[in-house]
Formats: sequence, structure tokens, C-alpha cells
Amino acid sequence: MTVVDINIHHLPEDLFTNEKMLNGFLNSAPRGFGEIARIGTADDGRAQLVLEKPKGFQNLNYVDGDYSAEAKLAAMDDAGVDYGIMRVPVWQEWLDLETCKAVNDNAHQIVKGSDGRLFSTACVPPWGGKENVDELRRCVEELGVVGVQLACHYGQIYLDDEVFKPYLKVLNDLNLPVIVHHTPLPVEWRSVVDYQNLRREYGRIMDQGIAVGRELFSGMFDEFPNLRFIHTMLGGNWFASTELLTPHASTKKESLTRLDPTGGEKIKGYLENNIFFDLTHPHSWGKHQVEAALKINGADHYLFGSSFPVFRGWMSQGVDFVKNDLEISDEDRALVFSGNAQRLFDLPI
Repeated sequence: MTVVDINIHHLPEDLFTNEKMLNGFLNSAPRGFGEIARIGTADDGRAQLVLEKPKGFQNLNYVDGDYSAEAKLAAMDDAGVDYGIMRVPVWQEWLDLETCKAVNDNAHQIVKGSDGRLFSTACVPPWGGKENVDELRRCVEELGVVGVQLACHYGQIYLDDEVFKPYLKVLNDLNLPVIVHHTPLPVEWRSVVDYQNLRREYGRIMDQGIAVGRELFSGMFDEFPNLRFIHTMLGGNWFASTELLTPHASTKKESLTRLDPTGGEKIKGYLENNIFFDLTHPHSWGKHQVEAALKINGADHYLFGSSFPVFRGWMSQGVDFVKNDLEISDEDRALVFSGNAQRLFDLPI
């Protein structure tokens, strides 16, 4: 059975040795909003890029050497993954255009040297404007990207904000699939920072759940019906909220209308046509939870992803989990492993 991993992290291979590239990453983090980017040393002595918010609370760690083409392909061989789609993890929330161009070029070089096994997504600032759109078109027409990546929010604003409309219109017109990666923390983050697992796991779940909800309730897909958003972290456990947040009218006359009972059918339509989910390191979520997600939102809406190399074991553990632990049909297993990725990204596999 063919396996496609749509969540393989990409950083420039020379990030720690190319001073201009490294400064592009370090200087893009918005210090004025409490994002602290610094270089540190991992336990094994290798350099690491660390992101903290607030200071002293680590949210991201990038270790030198983990993001090489060789590391990706070796992990894929070990796990039985045939193809992979790369994206820049989290940092695309801030990167300037010049750094994005260098990131895209490096990804293209990795793709060219992968013997057809790796694909890339365009990393571009989402603010519209000719230069940004030109870079997107270059990625599509010259670099052969299979999709584009976005953060689920930028600073204080989520993707339903009108500031993103010029860029979303271009993506809609190009009919490009969009991977929507979580950010280190949601906009309202102070209640989750004290405990490491709550901060680094639940914070990401909160961020994606809020993002999906705002997209659905905003009606943005009426204006941009060709957008297909693939959200990480199972869309913030969206399967558990699907029925609750699909409006239902009361069967009785109520004294107050506390919830908007309208729009249920439209939201179901958006979930069917516009929202898809990255089955991020699925073994971490649990057998019953993943089986419920596939049943509720449909196996045709979930795509296998590992988040390699956050944990090197996640890729092989995830493949083994989907192959051997999930009690689902072979048809659904094939959709999760490769069918949905091939359809949404039009992969030549």
C-alpha cells in the first residue's frame, strides 16, 4: 500500500552555517510581541534554534542536521513511506519575502535530488501585493510546488480576516491546496504556558480548533469556494466539535435565542468541500479517537502526516499504527495513506 507523508518539516540545510539565512530566521521573530528566537546547544552538542514565548518557555527546537535531505529519505526508508510533502514548520508566520525565496529554492533542490520521492509547498508572506504573488507564481510555474503553506494565524489575526482576501483570492483562482500549519501558541495563550505538555501540545490544538471554527462561521468559503485547507493536529480535534458546532434549531419555542440556529447546512458543506485534516502523528491520539475522527468527518478528509523530525520515531510509529492498529476498511486505509494526498495535491505518483 502506497504511503504519502504530508507533514515532513523543511528548513534550509545550511540554516546554521549560512549567516544571512540564519539571521533571516532570527530577525523575523517579532520580539516586540514576546517571541524570543535564539541559538542554543542540544544535549548532544549540536546547535539548535530555539523559540520561546514568553522568555524561558520553549515552544520550538530545531536541531542542526535533523532537516537534511538524507535524514528525510533515511527515515522514509525505515518507516516504509514512499513519498513526502515538505513544509516549513511554524516559522512561515514571520519570514520576510527574501528569506522565503531562499527557503523555496532550497526546498526545490531537495526535491530535485530525491528521485521523485519528495514534493514541496510554497512559503510566501500572505499579504497579497505584486512581489509576494510573483513569488507564489514562480514557485508554481518554475519550482513545481504541489501546494502552498500558511500559518493558521499571523500575529493577532486568523485567516478569516479581510487583510488576507487579496492573497486568498489568488490561491482560490489558482486552485492550490493549502496546508495550514499551527503556530507555537494560540492568540490567547497565557492560560496554557505554565505546563510543558499543555503549552506544546494543547496550545497547538487550541490554535487549530479556533482557526477552523472561524473559517467555518465566517462564510469565507462562499467567496473562495475553491480553497481547500488541510489543517494540522486533526484540525484541533475538530471531529469532537463537528456536531456541537453545526447549528441545530430547537424543537421548542424558547424565551431567548442564545445560539444562532442558522447555517448548519452551509457549515456541513464547507466541512465537506473546503476543510481537510492532517492526521498528525496519529498514534499519539489513540486508536478510538482516530477511528472516531475518520467515522465522523470521513476517511476521505484525513491525510497521514508524521511531523518528522520532531520525534524521529513518529514516522514509523504512525505508519505502523495506521497499518496494524486501526480497525478500518482497506479502502479507508488507502485514502488516509495516499489516496487523499494524491487527489488534493495532484501528485504524479
